[in-house]
Amino acid sequence: MDAKKVLVVNAGSSSLKLRLLGTGDEPVAAQDLAVDDDWQEGIDEFLDDSPAPDLAGHRIVHGGEEFTEPTLLDDETMARLRSLEDLAPLHNARALAAVSALHALRPALPTVACFDTAFHTGLPAAASTYAIPAAWRERWPVRRFGFHGLSHSYCAGRVAELLERPLSELRLVTAHLGAGASLAAVSAGRSVDTTMGFTPLDGLVMATRSGSVDPGLLLWVQRHGGISADQAEQALDRESGLLGVSGRSGDTRDLLPAAEAGDEGASLAIGVYLHRLRSSIASMAAAMGGLDALSFAGGVGEASPEIRAKACEGLEFLGLAVDPERNAADDSGDRIISGDRGEKAICMIHAREDLEIATQARSIAR
Repeated sequence: MDAKKVLVVNAGSSSLKLRLLGTGDEPVAAQDLAVDDDWQEGIDEFLDDSPAPDLAGHRIVHGGEEFTEPTLLDDETMARLRSLEDLAPLHNARALAAVSALHALRPALPTVACFDTAFHTGLPAAASTYAIPAAWRERWPVRRFGFHGLSHSYCAGRVAELLERPLSELRLVTAHLGAGASLAAVSAGRSVDTTMGFTPLDGLVMATRSGSVDPGLLLWVQRHGGISADQAEQALDRESGLLGVSGRSGDTRDLLPAAEAGDEGASLAIGVYLHRLRSSIASMAAAMGGLDALSFAGGVGEASPEIRAKACEGLEFLGLAVDPERNAADDSGDRIISGDRGEKAICMIHAREDLEIATQARSIAR
């Protein structure tokens, strides 16, 4: 590994995370900016207050069919990436805005794009193909891409370290639960199934995103309500999920105590969230003929012992059982939280997309 200091720029749906990692991946500086902050000003202040990076690595959510590995950014690749913005409208535009902001400040800094879709590039055809007209598939790049690949890849490797077993021997279900949420079935280090599809709107119930919805429902609502494509996108991306069901919040930190206090909307929202999560964990295990471990990461997956415990209720048939004391322990480190009753391991992992991005960026910025 080249000894380079890497500025990791992670533009998510709700924040911009800046991390400077030293030559040994040690954290040097960190800052989070909100969506409505002036990102160029925030990046400029961060750079002024930190040691100079040798290169930058940007998280890009959607790489389409073309971008399947880390890529050095230049004017040509930026133009090609802008053509993919409508595949992930909540994410790609913000990521490219962060790229442009940094380039304006440090035009000579080598910059690498790292793609969340890349980890899922090798999905089996049976898992990546939609049962839609062949003419559609021939005309457009319509397939299941999968997302959160940087997190799923890192977590799979970290689980193998915790279990002290080769990744090549393991069947893992990795859960990234945050404002956006997805699962991946990782067999021998390779993604063989995942819950998100053509866009990050598919799959699990999320904070403000609907997750999987019957396409017939969308057609019905559009016909009967006169809703445009833009209005439907707004509703499904930003007004649905936990927020849409509860009517009050998309944050489990608000909804869990509200449900405990008797709020019916909050209780229903948590119930819908957990129902989809449990059934999807079982589905990912089925794609591999079983599993050896389940891991939780992301803002919800790391911070909510209650969600982790409730997600595993009813999954005893898969050999999964949370140990209450290990799960609730005030321990900031990655750890195993399964108990003696369970045959399979359950792990809590801190999602270190920054480490994955830095590793990928160094691999091509020689």
